[in-house]
Amino acid sequence: MTELRLRPLRLDDEPEAVRAHDELAVDGFDFLQLWQPGDDWASLVERYAAIRCGRDLPERFVPSSFLVAEVGGVLVGRVSVRHELNDWLARFGGHIGYAVRPGHRRRGHATEMLRQSLVVARAVGVDRALVTCDDDNLASAATIERCGGVLDSVVDVDGAEVKKRRYWID
Repeated sequence: MTELRLRPLRLDDEPEAVRAHDELAVDGFDFLQLWQPGDDWASLVERYAAIRCGRDLPERFVPSSFLVAEVGGVLVGRVSVRHELNDWLARFGGHIGYAVRPGHRRRGHATEMLRQSLVVARAVGVDRALVTCDDDNLASAATIERCGGVLDSVVDVDGAEVKKRRYWID
């Protein structure tokens, strides 16, 4: 198996990242977070670099690293590593969010993405990471547990039908 690596979004990623965004939109997941069709791609790449440094943060954002997961030159998913938590992230979102494109699931990518994300989190000063998933997402729960996650609680999310599992990883 070709090695997975996390890296920042690049200018040449636009076509494939937009495809990933469209694929995951079916699952209700916002792959590119800040992108809308027609947005200038170079500005988006610069915006993620600024957010990583804590500059010009959008409302409710914290400094974070937006990274794509690449295997053999193909984007298989993405992660967001939040360098700190605000109130909402502390309750529901956690330090690390990730998604794997549907055509690349069940190959161990999510586990490797989370493992590498924990290294990134430690590098920015997060010694104990909160990772959450929907209560009914058994694949994600298993991924978090494989990476050392210890279940802390299952909480209701305002206005949502599905509860969130909250795990801590030392």
